[in-house]
Amino acid sequence: MELLNQIMTWIVAPVAGYVFLLHKTVQSNSVKIAVLNAEIANLRELHGREVKDMKVSMERIFEKLDTIEQALRK
Repeated sequence: MELLNQIMTWIVAPVAGYVFLLHKTVQSNSVKIAVLNAEIANLRELHGREVKDMKVSMERIFEKLDTIEQALRK
């Protein structure tokens, strides 16, 4: 019985504590990864919108330049 008590004290308890600490760390990292993935998705969406807005702006600029060129040719 004394051997079992010593095994529990010096082997099982530290291993269980380490496993619990490891579990908490992994859970924390999982949450951080999920947050980062959400931020990346949001940034990609914002970047896509900015690119689309830039394309629209460039099209408007080229349309204005075309009208100016047509007016100068007349």
